[in-house]
Amino acid sequence: MKKPTKNKISFFFENIARKVTNFTGSTLAFVIASSLIIVWLITGPVFHFSDTWQLVINTGTTIITFLMVFLIQRAQNKDSKAVHLKLNELVASLKGPSNRLVDVEALTEEELEVLHKFYKHLGEMAKKERDMSVSHSIEEAQLHHQSKYKK
Repeated sequence: MKKPTKNKISFFFENIARKVTNFTGSTLAFVIASSLIIVWLITGPVFHFSDTWQLVINTGTTIITFLMVFLIQRAQNKDSKAVHLKLNELVASLKGPSNRLVDVEALTEEELEVLHKFYKHLGEMAKKERDMSVSHSIEEAQLHHQSKYKK
């Protein structure tokens, strides 16, 4: 598979975002943030707890929070996509699972709810099985379940 090409600006920002995301999740970042808060608190009496003193921390935390929302969402989107791709690979490569579940994340909420009900039903049927290693697709499980009651 050919690797997609990116322009230099896109690569630059992706690289920065990855490094910042990794750093902000580190112990060092937490220590630095905690230290800044402590320094800010200690300087309160020096600046007589002025409006400017309060504005410094409010503005700083607002800007950092604003940027962190986008970094967290970016990381979550990337991780979610990677997990979905890994699961899709597993579903596609195994003989037993239904290939209808590949790319299931693209379904609507209503379609996901229908699938959820099927799997809930499958789980209820599995509870009745004596052998815990038995695994079936939805279709196989329904046919197997119906055949039990035809006898």
